[in-house]
Amino acid sequence: MQPATSRRATRMADSIMRELGRIIVEEARDPRLHLVTITGVLMNKDMSIARVTYTHIQGPSPELEKALGSARGFLRSSLGRNLKMRYVPELRFEWDTYLQEMVYDSGSQ
Repeated sequence: MQPATSRRATRMADSIMRELGRIIVEEARDPRLHLVTITGVLMNKDMSIARVTYTHIQGPSPELEKALGSARGFLRSSLGRNLKMRYVPELRFEWDTYLQEMVYDSGSQ
């Protein structure tokens, strides 16, 4: 996926990140999604795909991936409704490894 570099894509990614965080906290009813933190969103060049990075206090788990996968449609429809978007990008969730790489792997250099 080629990341987009335009200001429009950056603004859209920021809006999607804020709104996804709000939806997960306020509207999602799946208890597996509690304490999920959306840490970033990257859009591809044509803004049809949003790569959403997330963390959870208990670490990565297959149950969490399954919960996000099953909530994908609900999250997309809520994004379209709340942000008034004509086309909502496909959401692809990935575990955010930034903190682990920066804090825990930095001592091995």
